[in-house]
Amino acid sequence: MNRKNINACLLLCLLAIMYGCYGTRASKGGGQTSVPHNRTTRAADLLLPEGYRAEVVATGLNFPTAVAFDDNGGLYAIEAGYSYGEVFTHPRLLKITDGKAETIAEGEKNGPWTGICWHKGNFYIAEGGQTSGGKILRAGIDGKLTPLVEGLPGQADHHTNGPVVMNGYVYFGTGSATNSGVVGPDNAAFGWLKRHPSLHDIPCEDITLNGVNFETDNPLTTDPADKAVTGAYLPFNTAAKDGQVIKGRLPCTGAILRVPVTGGKPELVAWGLRNPYALAISPDNKLYVTENAADDRGSRPLWGVGDVLWEVKDGGWYGWPDYSEGKPIKLFKPPGSPTPQPLLKAPRATVPKPVAVFAVHSSSNGIDFSTSEQFGFAGKAFVAQFGDMAPNVGKVLSPVGFKVVWVDVATGEVKDFAVNKGRKNGPASKLETGGLERPVSVKFDPSGKSLYIVDFGILKTTPDGQSVPVQNTGVIWKISKQEVL
Repeated sequence: MNRKNINACLLLCLLAIMYGCYGTRASKGGGQTSVPHNRTTRAADLLLPEGYRAEVVATGLNFPTAVAFDDNGGLYAIEAGYSYGEVFTHPRLLKITDGKAETIAEGEKNGPWTGICWHKGNFYIAEGGQTSGGKILRAGIDGKLTPLVEGLPGQADHHTNGPVVMNGYVYFGTGSATNSGVVGPDNAAFGWLKRHPSLHDIPCEDITLNGVNFETDNPLTTDPADKAVTGAYLPFNTAAKDGQVIKGRLPCTGAILRVPVTGGKPELVAWGLRNPYALAISPDNKLYVTENAADDRGSRPLWGVGDVLWEVKDGGWYGWPDYSEGKPIKLFKPPGSPTPQPLLKAPRATVPKPVAVFAVHSSSNGIDFSTSEQFGFAGKAFVAQFGDMAPNVGKVLSPVGFKVVWVDVATGEVKDFAVNKGRKNGPASKLETGGLERPVSVKFDPSGKSLYIVDFGILKTTPDGQSVPVQNTGVIWKISKQEVL
């Protein structure tokens, strides 16, 4: 046997040992912890680069997801109105003054409100659409809510996300309905499959299927022996045929769309994205998006897929559901499971290379760019990492995420910026400290001198994969650079 074959055999043996060890160890995700009765916040429990300091701006918020500033520098926040775990409340737009929250507007129980931006006297809000479909709302300072577009995807795994305003358009994301293109029992566990059994992913353009199908238990019947056979881009328990054409239409899932600031029909910008969560415009006027990658769950589980930062190009296709991180899906085989097969007959186009790849299961969400030399890191992107949802998303051996990182978009380098102090990583509730729980978004103030971190609050996960959010534990933090005397 030559040296090349020996090395290949040794590598296979090493992988087999690693998979065996991985399979026998229990998951230890950040949410797999007991929940404290009260949340304590201490700015001193955050580890920051030298010369930076943290302070608490507001506490007791209910599932906050984002902030925005008006022309006078006034601070506003949105509360989601929905959390995984099937907790529904009314989403709200709040004005934050001296740590106190005043309600400006209240929405229907159709959250989550996932993002907000300010443009020429109005707020633009992405309404996730968990109960009746997504919307883009315009909100005035008087609290009046006006839909710019309705009937967007959002009733399934992922939601209507974003937004940002650019060149007279509101750009926003629409998340995929499923984990990796196929409706399965995991979607029943999320709660939506029984409410909306006909939901499935929608392509933005015509696609041709390979005829790959998946047999699973059928959670829509009481017969434990009943099985369902489901194909990609089709309703649950509907088989795909080889060569079957699925017509594209708008609005679609797994895409970035836009609508004029005055309202109108959505237009396609780019697609092939699993869950394009947050958009941001760089100082050189380029559009970027964070993508939440696939999990080790459902009918077509994927393993070891990192979240991604993309530069968005008009007309771009980014590979989902047959590519992740710009790589073929076959490279993300879960230990002990079959190699994932492509769902589509042929690639739509060449898949670009990501700007950066984040840690697996980090849930890299909100993004903003530094523009101030006074704050530092000018031109760098800052990303809030919500943290793993293990074991629902798959096993992790230690908590992943629960911090804010910065990214050099020129090189793809990713570095920690704000993390919890301690020997281990994780949310404050697990570490028993007063630091970050689940950072969900970041935003620089109009001066660029301070970074605001929106902390969703405590969200526990149970051993069987259920989400248990704790209401009124959300926090807004402010990070500034200390003046040198």
